[in-house]
Amino acid sequence: MGNRKTSWPSIAVRASLFTLIWSVLGGGATASWWVGIPAVLLAVIVSVALIPPTPLIWSEILRFVPFFFQRSLLGGTDVAWRAFHPRMPIAPDLIEYPLQLPPGLPQAFMVNTVSLLPGTLSAVLEHNVLKVHVLDRQKNVVAELKALEQIVARMFDTSLNVS
Repeated sequence: MGNRKTSWPSIAVRASLFTLIWSVLGGGATASWWVGIPAVLLAVIVSVALIPPTPLIWSEILRFVPFFFQRSLLGGTDVAWRAFHPRMPIAPDLIEYPLQLPPGLPQAFMVNTVSLLPGTLSAVLEHNVLKVHVLDRQKNVVAELKALEQIVARMFDTSLNVS
C-alpha cells in the first residue's frame, strides 16, 4: 500500500474544502488571505501526511448512499420500537467480528458505519477485531457486517484479507 500513486483529485478536494473553511472563517476579507493561503497549504500537507489519499470508486459511493439512508432509518426505527415496547424485547450481547479490511481509512469508515445497522453499535477495535454491541443476539448480525464490509471494500477499491 505504501507505493500508491498520489491521488491528485483527493488532494484537490481537500484543498477546496480547506479553502472554503478559511473563506467562511475569514468572512471573505481579502486581507485574511495573507494568512489563509499558508494556513490552507499547511492544512493540506498535514492532512495528506496524517491520512494519505485513498482511491474511491464514486459509482460505489453512489450505491452506498441508499444503503446508508435505508439502514439509518431501519436502525432508528428498530431502536425506538424496542425502547417503547412494553416488554422492551432485547437480548443484548457483545460479539467479535474479525475485520478483513486493511487498517486505515477503509477500516475506520467501516467501524463508524456499523452503528447504522439496526440494533448495533461499534464498541472496541483491537488488532483488527471489532467488538459490536447488539440489541438482539438472535439476529444474524454477522451477515450484515459481512455485507457492509464488502460494500466498503468496493468503495475504497480494496480487497478483503481472507484469513
